[in-house]
Amino acid sequence: MNLQLIIAVLFLSFASCSKTDNDQNNTPNNSAVNQTLPPVVQKNYITENVVIIVIDGPRYTETWGDTSHQYQPRLANSLAAQGTVYTSFYNNGVTFTNPGHTAITTGNYQPIDNNGRQIPYRASIFQHWLKDSGADSSKAWIITSKDKLQILANCTERDWQNKFMPSANCGIGGNGVGSGYREDSLTFKQIENILNTHHPKLTLINFKEPDASGHRNDWNAYLNGMRNTDEYVYQIWNMIQNDAEYANKTTLFVTNDHGRHLDGHLDGFVSHGDNCSGCRHINLFAIGPDFKQGQVASMYREQRDISATVAELMHFDFPTGKGKVMDELFK
Repeated sequence: MNLQLIIAVLFLSFASCSKTDNDQNNTPNNSAVNQTLPPVVQKNYITENVVIIVIDGPRYTETWGDTSHQYQPRLANSLAAQGTVYTSFYNNGVTFTNPGHTAITTGNYQPIDNNGRQIPYRASIFQHWLKDSGADSSKAWIITSKDKLQILANCTERDWQNKFMPSANCGIGGNGVGSGYREDSLTFKQIENILNTHHPKLTLINFKEPDASGHRNDWNAYLNGMRNTDEYVYQIWNMIQNDAEYANKTTLFVTNDHGRHLDGHLDGFVSHGDNCSGCRHINLFAIGPDFKQGQVASMYREQRDISATVAELMHFDFPTGKGKVMDELFK
């Protein structure tokens, strides 16, 4: 019995040691599992300032879709070689002025009232950047010919309404909603003054042409509106590149809020607002120190992607935006 007891004890001891060894071998290496993941490295961009210019309501067929580029010679012949032109850029929301601008600035499509009676729901890139940067409101500006676009300065989203609002100069006298549309030539003077005086870091500009002339059914004025805004864009870029605070560290986006009906659809160039390809297909040109030069991008992109790309460049969180960073732009 004593011999049998000794054998039993030895067997149990061996089994216990084997189990312990197996448990140790099967236990994950805690140091490997729990080791801290490497931090996300923030990319160092040269860009310190962003300007978005919205040319209101031209058709793609008269802009980049016209191979002669007769109505935007400055963009095509002087600037295109320095940046990237998109041939498949779209408004996938409501194709009116306020909804289009709202998509650009909030990264969300919202069927917002087009008469300035409703402000966007989501907070904009201006509000998010001002909060994250701690900058004064004079460092973010909305400068527009159309008075109703003052709505872009605010939102109804909880915790954001009436907070971190950018400065605005919209419509006649810069007095905002209800003041009426201002001539683009006067808006250009305000742009010069504000950029030179305040040197904002984040700016959105709206020119009312050629949309205003299109609605008047004035074909020649519509075409002249495109030529004039093309010249304004060129002058703004030269202004930027000749200013020590902006030169070689500013990114410019040139786009549209919507297009217009194509010939043969409803009243043609006079109107817009539906889902036709003429209303949805719009322009995007991007130029800046971090972007590729002389590129034509055929990748499908949309208005919401501008805000995501601005947030990437300016290093601020923008969790409510639904756009995607346009990685193909970057060098």
